[in-house]
Amino acid sequence: MEGLLIALLVGGIAGWLAGLILKGYSQGILLNIIIGLIGGVIGGWLFGLLGLGGAGGGLIGSIVVATIGAIILLLIVGAIRKSA
Repeated sequence: MEGLLIALLVGGIAGWLAGLILKGYSQGILLNIIIGLIGGVIGGWLFGLLGLGGAGGGLIGSIVVATIGAIILLLIVGAIRKSA
């Protein structure tokens, strides 16, 4: 149960930070959590490919990785929306 709460917290913070970094991509709290959770998966996969799977570690490292993944996700979604 504690792991789920931490994942939701990290996802919410990462989605919110990604929205702040990419102005115009702000979402509500629920979408921030979803974007952050998906961003965590993308960021974890990307960092694993780069050999940085254990980089950072801890809560702050998880937030950084999830935020980078969320930024990538929002950029991809934005590019798809513009092309459609």
